[in-house]
Amino acid sequence: MLASRSLRRSSILTGLGFAFDVHPAPETIEDSTTSDDPYSVPEEFARAKCRAVAPQFAGSLVLAADTVVIVDNEILTKPRDDDEAIRFLERLSGRAHTVVTGIALERVSRGVAVFGSERTTVVFRELDRSMIERYIATGEGRDKAGSYAAQGLGAALVRRIEGCFYNVVGLPVSLLLDLMEDIDP
Repeated sequence: MLASRSLRRSSILTGLGFAFDVHPAPETIEDSTTSDDPYSVPEEFARAKCRAVAPQFAGSLVLAADTVVIVDNEILTKPRDDDEAIRFLERLSGRAHTVVTGIALERVSRGVAVFGSERTTVVFRELDRSMIERYIATGEGRDKAGSYAAQGLGAALVRRIEGCFYNVVGLPVSLLLDLMEDIDP
């Protein structure tokens, strides 16, 4: 069971040959955090999403994930509007930032849950205002943390990625497989 609306996560899981159903966790889970450390927030949200969905599917393995972009120790969320998306991309232009994805897996019937997170560094090219505006006009980054999709047109914004590419897309495959081995040895 995938506790996420993310088409990217669904696509990755399908590409890996997994059969699954989708039952998204309530979006309100992402409205609050107890952590002062932005790097721990994605795992906290993934755990909360998993806890919200897993009891309804006690016999299933439930997967929840959350991805954020962090720059200057601040989380850049999904942009509220195009103006905020422009501000995010201007801030990321020519700089490195960190993408963090938290994953939670739970199988209620066995009383077992595992958690983890992955960090990847992304370095952007220098972006001028017209390039940013053209990208924002495509709409591709509207529902993405940091306002971009590295697997799509947003690849033109990226100079390099240091670490797991699939983490930047929203589901670090290696971490997922490691956690699956931990929960179902």
